[in-house]
Formats: sequence, structure tokens, C-alpha cells
Amino acid sequence: MSDLTVHVDDETLPAEWADANPETRATIADALPIDGDAARWGDELYVGTDVDAPVAETRTVVEPGTIAYWPSGPAVCLFWGPTPASTDDRPRAASPVAVIGRVVDLDPLRSIDGPARLAISTPATDREDVA
Repeated sequence: MSDLTVHVDDETLPAEWADANPETRATIADALPIDGDAARWGDELYVGTDVDAPVAETRTVVEPGTIAYWPSGPAVCLFWGPTPASTDDRPRAASPVAVIGRVVDLDPLRSIDGPARLAISTPATDREDVA
């Protein structure tokens, strides 16, 4: 059983918390569920949040499936492929992000066409209507 869930439109994707950025993770976890109509930027979806999370470690290039907190937004982002800032096939954020999690199965993300509804939750918050 995963400890984190990502909902993209009608798809429910198991996810896991990352080991990096424990304070960022904890702040985001306390704010869950986070959901909204996400904007799309290449193979990235991001949804704005009013969460002001502390950030210790950031990067711009991330692995496909990365869930990250974007302090410049602030927003929560889901990356699964190249973005307009990418120089190869890896996702590249517009500016540094703090990795907080990872989606386990990327296949459902490959069929996203345009903006989508994005929700991040845990098993406890899944009991609420977040998608």
C-alpha cells in the first residue's frame, strides 16, 4: 500500500514520499489534501497552493514521476517527461524545486492531453472527496 496518492482527472496513481526534504514533506503532508485545476507545462502539471514550506535541498532537473514543491509558485508539481526548459528527455523545472515524492506508475500520465485536475492526498485524506 502506498503512503501517498496522486489523482489526475479520473486516474488514481499510487505514490511514495521521498527521503529528501523532510521538513518540506511534513509541511505539505499537514496541508493535504492539495487539489485544484492544474496548469500544464510540457510533461508537468502544477497546482498552486498557499502552503509556505521550508526547503533544504532543491534541484531543477528531476526524474520522471517526481512530485515536488515549487517555492517560487508556491505550487506542487508532478513531472513525467520533458518540459519546455528540458535539454534532454528528463524533466526540468522552470526554477528550483524541492523533491517530496514519486509516482510509482507513469503509464497513465502519458495520455494526459492538456490541463487536468490534480490532487495529492494520503490514505487518510482519500476518505474525503478530493478529486
